[in-house]
Amino acid sequence: MIGYRKRIADALLAEKLSYMGAVLVQGPKWCGKTTTSRQAVRSEVSLEDSVKGKSNRILAQTRPDKLLEGAIPRLIDEWQEGPLLWYAVRSAVDRGGRGMYVLTGSAVPPEIDDDAERVPRHTGTGRIARLTMRPMSLWESGESTGEVSMEKLFAGEDVTGAKSGLELEDVCELICRGGWPGALGLSGRVARGPAKEYYLAIVESDISRVDRTLRKPGRVDRLMRSLARLQGTQSSASVICADMKANDSDTLTEDTVYSYLAALRRIFVTEDMRAWCPNLRCKTPLRTTDTRYYTDPSIAAAAMGLGPGDLMNDLPTLGLFFKTLAVRDLRTCAEALGGSVFHYLDKSGLECDAIVRLENGSYGLVEVKIGGDALIEKGVKTLDSLSAKIDTTRMPSPSFRMVLVANGDIAYRRKEDGIIVCPIGCLRP
Repeated sequence: MIGYRKRIADALLAEKLSYMGAVLVQGPKWCGKTTTSRQAVRSEVSLEDSVKGKSNRILAQTRPDKLLEGAIPRLIDEWQEGPLLWYAVRSAVDRGGRGMYVLTGSAVPPEIDDDAERVPRHTGTGRIARLTMRPMSLWESGESTGEVSMEKLFAGEDVTGAKSGLELEDVCELICRGGWPGALGLSGRVARGPAKEYYLAIVESDISRVDRTLRKPGRVDRLMRSLARLQGTQSSASVICADMKANDSDTLTEDTVYSYLAALRRIFVTEDMRAWCPNLRCKTPLRTTDTRYYTDPSIAAAAMGLGPGDLMNDLPTLGLFFKTLAVRDLRTCAEALGGSVFHYLDKSGLECDAIVRLENGSYGLVEVKIGGDALIEKGVKTLDSLSAKIDTTRMPSPSFRMVLVANGDIAYRRKEDGIIVCPIGCLRP
């Protein structure tokens, strides 16, 4: 481990406060939202404070404006426990200016949520910006050397010779540990403790608390194990039901699966990836269903009860879990550059794991593989096939094409096609 680094979200929060009245910092519990937010504010109030939490929640229901009083920028921690605060902040920003409030939340209350898309009915447009935090990327937690910069990839700079300090066994450990700040500095089974405790909290209570709907822990557990088996796919509710039935004696109805999936999205346990729809040379029908991912691979490992040794002994399963790790880190890197990550799949079966797209329209194509010559060649073939379909008379060529691998010592650019092979232990924004 190289050493804990400053969170990428720190700079993003400061930037958003410079032009918006308030910022909502949202993401799963224990990912560091409050710690990051405290560095940007002058006062704070918490709705989950051990001493004043109850009285603060009462005020949030009766006089939410009172909780906004204090030096600004002011932090309102776990604001979702008092949903009326959303409207109070909107009104205060209308009367005030920029950089007034930071709200943190580990759940989206149903009072302001459109169930299917997690879009508030009163969005706060022009008043409240959004910043999604996730468990730490390998760059932030110090496991990546950072010798391959995504910003430099978009600039066309060479990355040959960049070194990674991670072996495949290390990657398996990091998948199971996850990017939880509370796990940093720990090792072995103890390091996997925060992820397991987080998983148990989801199953036992958190998924029911988000919308005050009682859900049986056993059913939640079975659903989350099914999602772990199907991560990185576009599985419908019917497919999830069939998987649960094939692996357990009990299953859920499709309507129940949809309600559980909505609840998991609201507490940021899952984060689906949108489909990319480029201009193509031929009219190939595209599949636009979102791809399902856990926010952190350790959630899937905890759901399945798997440890690093299990992943080392089952490389196909390791490939699924590594893809979730890679997507987490790619998302963090992309957002630091003002970009997003998408997925490509067309009806011919051609699939690309990740497309990193920036606001200026430039993009990079990424295939995620464990490593080894055969799998790297498979990734190269996919990148070549997709590149050939893109109509470069109507949109730019990709800024870079990359196979992101778990197992590898150095990054290099292939002479024959210019495709970059990069170990994840090198990557940074």
